[in-house]
Amino acid sequence: MESRFTTTTPVPLFLREDGPPQGDPLLLLHGGPGAHHDYLYPQMLALAERHRVITYDQRGGGQSKTGDSAPITWQTQVADLAQVIRECGLVPPAMMGPTLVGYSWGALLAMLYAVQCTVDPSLVAPARLVLVSPAPITRGWRDEFEAALAERGRSDAIMALREALQASGLRESDPTAYRQRAFELSVAGYFANPSRAVSLTPFRVTGKVQQAVWQSLGDFDLTESLRAVHVPTLVLHGRQDPIPLASAQAAAEALDGELVVFDDCGHVPYIESPAPLFDAIERFLDRRP
Repeated sequence: MESRFTTTTPVPLFLREDGPPQGDPLLLLHGGPGAHHDYLYPQMLALAERHRVITYDQRGGGQSKTGDSAPITWQTQVADLAQVIRECGLVPPAMMGPTLVGYSWGALLAMLYAVQCTVDPSLVAPARLVLVSPAPITRGWRDEFEAALAERGRSDAIMALREALQASGLRESDPTAYRQRAFELSVAGYFANPSRAVSLTPFRVTGKVQQAVWQSLGDFDLTESLRAVHVPTLVLHGRQDPIPLASAQAAAEALDGELVVFDDCGHVPYIESPAPLFDAIERFLDRRP
């Protein structure tokens, strides 16, 4: 693993590379917004067995925090992504363009970037899109997701686990273990089986960044604008993901892409269905764009 900070972006962004330097490069975009790359690892490092995997902490999160009080918008994130692509040399004639592998919000960021490429010829268009558990592509589906996630958090199973934690005395006897368990329960609703949350690397979201980005999108609907994007696309989604499957289906249809749905899987297929996930991704990447 090699890491550094970008030098050509308006704010230095923490960037790391894994895998063989001669491997096909993949630019991995984490979720959030306002989170950081760490929680995709170690599981997503499976891609680094064959590929040069480049990822970075998006502005406002992780090691790319900034003291600038200006709101971070989706346009900010798209502009940063464009500059990271250039700084990493993922541009013609060295290659046809970057392969973007986006997870959750990162998948929506990849789609927003691809849409911008259709109206701004100065941007380097992606060669391929791999969209894992993509965030909703309309405000309506985002509202459905938020309601579904809140309902899961109130489920009998998760409420019982929270009550057990409060009664355990762990807060006083082992604060570190208590914080770990509290994190697991905070994300349990994303999983088809809440017990699988123990395998997710803990992370934090910078709330003001998350709020600012979603506010900047307004009453968004990418359905029609995605039809102007013409690059090979793979969409992967868990059937039990609180994000509506209909959103992933609509994204795949608009992009004329391939949709793979995993059963007994929620929002985190790299933990819940790793073998089928990585098999599908590698099959897709083996096809030359």
